[in-house]
Amino acid sequence: MVALYRPGPMQHIPTYIRAKHGLEAIQYPHADLADILDETYGVIVYQDQVLLIAQKFAGYSLGQADVMRKAMGKKVRAMMRAEEERFLKGAAAKGYTTEEAKQIYDLIEPFAGYAFNKAHAVSYGIIAYQTAYLKANYPAEYMTAVMMMAGGQQRVAEAYAECVRAGIPIEPPDVNHSAANFSLESGEDGKQPIRFGLACVKNVGQGIAEGIIEARAVGGAFLTIQDLFERVYTRHLNKRALESLVKAGAFDGLTERAALLANLDRLIGYAQKEQKQRESGQTSLFDLMAGDGPSIQGPELEPVPEATQQQKLTWEKELLGIYLSEHPFARVAQELRGILTCGLVEINADFSGRDLVVGGVVSGMRSLSTRDGRAFLAAEIEDITGSVEVTVWPETWEQTRDIWQPGNIVVVNVRVKARDDRLQLSVQKASLYGASSFDLNELLTSNGSSNAVQRRRNGTPRNDAPTPNGGYSAEDSAPPVAAPPAHHSPLSIVLEETDDEDGDQERLRALLATIGDYSGEAEARLAIRQRDGEEIVMELPSVRACPELTQILGDIVGPWGAIGE
Repeated sequence: MVALYRPGPMQHIPTYIRAKHGLEAIQYPHADLADILDETYGVIVYQDQVLLIAQKFAGYSLGQADVMRKAMGKKVRAMMRAEEERFLKGAAAKGYTTEEAKQIYDLIEPFAGYAFNKAHAVSYGIIAYQTAYLKANYPAEYMTAVMMMAGGQQRVAEAYAECVRAGIPIEPPDVNHSAANFSLESGEDGKQPIRFGLACVKNVGQGIAEGIIEARAVGGAFLTIQDLFERVYTRHLNKRALESLVKAGAFDGLTERAALLANLDRLIGYAQKEQKQRESGQTSLFDLMAGDGPSIQGPELEPVPEATQQQKLTWEKELLGIYLSEHPFARVAQELRGILTCGLVEINADFSGRDLVVGGVVSGMRSLSTRDGRAFLAAEIEDITGSVEVTVWPETWEQTRDIWQPGNIVVVNVRVKARDDRLQLSVQKASLYGASSFDLNELLTSNGSSNAVQRRRNGTPRNDAPTPNGGYSAEDSAPPVAAPPAHHSPLSIVLEETDDEDGDQERLRALLATIGDYSGEAEARLAIRQRDGEEIVMELPSVRACPELTQILGDIVGPWGAIGE
């Protein structure tokens, strides 16, 4: 499966499945290739098979076959023509006709640059099987390991979202319970929560975390905040690390966050003085009175107003990469239940062409500009299920500029479009939740269409036709239209002229040859952007639009062009 789901083999997946299940007879491209293709039911699946076919059919050595594979992968027509002539000549020497040889060469050509070798596919397959087994049978242990190896806040956030989906509790960091890394605990009702590690908090190093854990292991749980500052060695009481632990909630079992932050300098000073006295052998009257219990001479914390819930959530997001105690969008999601189309993590290619109403917290932004210099925004929004990037094109950006601030909760109407192997979510309308101007009815109506809500609820896809505008996809300006007849979206190819004339010609020849190999019913256009700024647009033969074609064309044009619809 790993090797089949690649450009080249992909188009033969239905054939492979039917042959494997005995629904159709196995057919080989040539009878002499049966021993090579027998294990894959007559379908070329692995890169190794391409090499073996060249060896058997055209007399190549395996080294020569690999040179042919590389030439095919580069899509350089001059090299490919030379290899084709060599293949045909070798096949003739082996007694095959030119027609037979040409048929086999044309069959293996699309595979060579994209197919996995068998060892690679087997390695991926084994890992996929092992991890799927562990996740299905030991979900809490598996997700603990995933979070332990995440290596960054983004990966931790992705794993956390999966834990939420699977119902695995995640506990905050705690100086009395946490290990240095994520750890699995025994919880109530048979559930096993995953505990956030101290060293997994931003700005807290492994040494600081281990110093706190070592003091806890020697003397037992910390009973008071003063007890902790007396027992943890001062070399492990780094102020920046402590501030991060406080803000992340690691001391919540001992005292309130804002109070501890306000008194942190006093506590560190106290710890330094106390430990210096112990090292010098001095004992105070209060030490003698305390007996074996915790010291009683620690400074009392000066009272300050408690941190607000919003402040705590902001700290958690900054230092843990997630909202742990409560997601700020959770209440909004509950309030707008039945209005929001779906959670952000549920958006997939099945929604392509539809308008959705979704919401989340603005967690990141990138300012961009179109080719004609107009500003627009790429913003990341996050709900309780995950996060997505949405595009706010110039017209909408001008109207909603003030609401796109980190931490703001926004509800947006987006249009989904599948572009190659990714989704583009274009914001049609946006509103700041809780603002006086927040109008849910306005969001539910896309571009003035009173049927938007009904379409969203009954799952009927939109048939709006986005129109290009000034070099960017200003889909927010596209008016709704009546459902048109089914048609294929035109394939748009852009090729930039460079100062490498030979390279330009090779790319153009490879592009046209590939178009010829994928004849179909979808329109195709080629725009050549010359160095003087002029652009020449020409119609190409109709093509069979498919991911494989897009991938091949993208490899041909490389950084000197673009492929789109």
